Amino acid sequence: MISECSLIVRTYECDRYGHVNNANYLNYLEYGRYEFLKTIGFDYPKAIASGYGVYVARVEIDYKKAAVTDDVLVIRSWPVKTGAVSGTIAQEIKRGDELVAAAKVTWAFVDAKGTPVKIPREWDLPGLKPESNT
Repeated sequence: MISECSLIVRTYECDRYGHVNNANYLNYLEYGRYEFLKTIGFDYPKAIASGYGVYVARVEIDYKKAAVTDDVLVIRSWPVKTGAVSGTIAQEIKRGDELVAAAKVTWAFVDAKGTPVKIPREWDLPGLKPESNT
């Protein structure tokens, strides 16, 4: 399962060179992951209310092309690895057919104290697993 969502680059996300500031890609990727979780039926607000969360442990981003104001960007997200406690989601940000950025985001399931824990059965959804996407 590959989740897709889109957004339009806003002026305030751009730096003095006229392109999206690198830090804003983290926001774009976060938006894409949240939409991915909703697509697979993972209710993040309900997980938090139940005393759990999903923390980002690592982000690797390869910047390929500059994005500018009014570009329509599509964020694609899909799982590439899932373990008992953590996993990795691959993401792409595209403008049309052009790859703007590629990322791998490692996440960990945590309890209310922020301690990594085994993913409880009710939150261990098939869409988190790469094999469910083939």
